[in-house]
Amino acid sequence: MTANCGDGKQDHYSKMISKYLGKLGVILDSTDLAICQRAFDAILQKWKIARDTEDAEQTAATIITLYKQGIHDENKLVTLASPHPQRK
Repeated sequence: MTANCGDGKQDHYSKMISKYLGKLGVILDSTDLAICQRAFDAILQKWKIARDTEDAEQTAATIITLYKQGIHDENKLVTLASPHPQRK
């Protein structure tokens, strides 16, 4: 059974990541989209990044790129896509 991407809950749930998919020309099924969205939400919450910022857009792009490269573990996506403070 697959999730219905047209229902209100799924549509709202995947809205943030899917916003960036078109820009990158990427198509993900609902399961893949949910993994990316959860990683995105976790990073934004952890690092207190506002959703409508360039940092959020870059985070989404990084998650999608990593996912396309074969990293499908949500925790790995969070670790690899999280911003890292610059070292002095």
